[in-house]
Amino acid sequence: MSDLLTIENLTKDYGRFRAVDQVSFRVLKSDSLAIIGPNGAGKSTCFNMLGGQIKPDGGRISFNGRDITGLESRKICRLGIGRTFQIPEVFHSMTVAENVQMAMIAAENELSAFGPPAKQLYRGDTIDLLEEVGISSLADRPCGLLAYGELKRVELAIALAHNPKVLLMDEPTAGMSPDERIEFMDTCVELALRGGTALVFTEHDMDVVFQYAGRIVVLHQGKVIADGGPGEVRADHLVRDVYLGADFSHLEEKYHAPNI
Repeated sequence: MSDLLTIENLTKDYGRFRAVDQVSFRVLKSDSLAIIGPNGAGKSTCFNMLGGQIKPDGGRISFNGRDITGLESRKICRLGIGRTFQIPEVFHSMTVAENVQMAMIAAENELSAFGPPAKQLYRGDTIDLLEEVGISSLADRPCGLLAYGELKRVELAIALAHNPKVLLMDEPTAGMSPDERIEFMDTCVELALRGGTALVFTEHDMDVVFQYAGRIVVLHQGKVIADGGPGEVRADHLVRDVYLGADFSHLEEKYHAPNI
């Protein structure tokens, strides 16, 4: 298996505060990788550097062997790294289908098509994708009328419309009920595996982490303190100390991402 995304000595400072401190890890083509840590561990800052929302102060990010350190988010997206956010980023005045169609038009670099004719561009592909994420019945509903969990699925469809090789998901199940979390992550994993997409996600819910991650990177005070399979991380004494002695023994390894 080869590295798809390589992070080497990534660093970000805010004044005297070092939010991310020499972080290194890699993402394989077969990975379902969770990045976890207590509040303030540096997870969101790290994610924002990978997605191009902020520029690192040091280190290197490589995607498919290409240095993408400090590239703008739109360029990173076009290279094949998708992104979803803690708060879904959609156009609320537009319908579900229009949001996804816009993503497909942008992915194909057909921006000149925006306007009335664009309403039919990729309509069929959009409905197929919405069917896959479970919201085809909402295609013509304005996003401003959707429930929170439905918005998460719209954003997932927008990200998948770009056919990413890596999908970064920042707190994908935040704000969802326990049942919604399982249903949503089942959908994410199934579609990622089907499309040959590596998943990288941050998450506070340890049940979600240990059920859906084949590998886990643990951050604490901006540094990597553990990187391994769920069993290794669950048994790591330093990880337990960071989580105030939490007992992870009830969390079973229910999911492993097979080779894609």
